[in-house]
Amino acid sequence: MLSQKAKYALRALVALARAPQGKPLVISEIAHSQRIPKKFLEQILLGLKHQGILDSRRGKGGGYVLLKPADQISYGEVLRAIDGPLAPLPCLSVTAYRKCADCIDEASCETRRVFADVAAQTRLLLDTRTIADAIAEPKSTPPVA
Repeated sequence: MLSQKAKYALRALVALARAPQGKPLVISEIAHSQRIPKKFLEQILLGLKHQGILDSRRGKGGGYVLLKPADQISYGEVLRAIDGPLAPLPCLSVTAYRKCADCIDEASCETRRVFADVAAQTRLLLDTRTIADAIAEPKSTPPVA
């Protein structure tokens, strides 16, 4: 499940991507427009800055800006920066592998086999969808049956 912190981070990045090219946004602007508690947003933006996703500028006309174009910031990158590994099981994590405490044999683990597909598809989707995709005009999609 997506954490509230991750949802706020994604909303803040979308707001920054919609800003005119290179125009910094101050925390209070983002917090107000996205309905994010200001103190919580400060922590989130600072974390995204430390992860190389945002930059901040001081002084008059300062604020936060995207460090790279929105089409180069994937959802996967943001979610890993905020919440850590995407894998549903520690033994499937690419970035933070850990053997499951109750594991008898990874090679024959039925749960691991099923969730390996889930993890791979999740990574594929989240690592190819970007902040730019979020602000693009929605494509009409047929209803799901």
